[in-house]
Amino acid sequence: METTETRTVVSEFLGTLLLVFFAVGAAVLAGEYIGTFGIALAFGFVMLALAYALGPISGCHINPAVTLGMLLAKRITVRTAVEYWIAQILGGIVGAALLFLVAKQVPGLQTHGAFGTNGWGDRSAVHINLGGAFVAEIVMTFLFVFVVLSVTHRVAVAGFGGLAIGIALGLVYLFGIPLDGTSVNPARSLGPAIFAGGAAITQVWLFIVAPLIGGAIAAAVHQVTHPPQEPVTTADQAASGEPTTPDQPAPGDRV
Repeated sequence: METTETRTVVSEFLGTLLLVFFAVGAAVLAGEYIGTFGIALAFGFVMLALAYALGPISGCHINPAVTLGMLLAKRITVRTAVEYWIAQILGGIVGAALLFLVAKQVPGLQTHGAFGTNGWGDRSAVHINLGGAFVAEIVMTFLFVFVVLSVTHRVAVAGFGGLAIGIALGLVYLFGIPLDGTSVNPARSLGPAIFAGGAAITQVWLFIVAPLIGGAIAAAVHQVTHPPQEPVTTADQAASGEPTTPDQPAPGDRV
């Protein structure tokens, strides 16, 4: 791959790895001390930090549902989307592996069937059923991806995109943790489920499919609220291979 492609793929891998390790780690290692609010803040804060750190490089999708939304909104190419998806899935697995290694050093910590994973029925704090979890994941992912698509447009206030994205992720976690643990990100769900095993792995399909549907719907609605002829961010422009015009700053000039 070219140098630019390598940087963007590595950024997506690293970002997803760090999101899983620190945010899911907050639930696994510190959940009983910080509670639902603390876990939601962890996800929001990690996303906020990474948005500013990696946004100028890859757009900081670190989520297959966001990448799907960007692809359907014609903000990136199919090749870029595939590269991002591979990097995100691998990053989620490696992040979960590192977290699993740390968790196993804590005496008595339960990881089988748990490990910050998502679920419905007996694995839900409120015992939400499959249908309820499916709808909730679609709507929560719709909100998150719609916000990402919207604030990374040039029509948004420069420099505040990462803040809105972090707040949006924190919000959906506050809402969704009691329901199904909140996914809105297939890579975030798949990695921990692999190491948790049991019901976590048999139920993970929902947390892959529903977020992708939510991301696709968000892209469709975004095309209506934000017409496609409007300019996009330079990070998206670079990822799509389009040339940067003189009146458009180079990638990295803004979040």
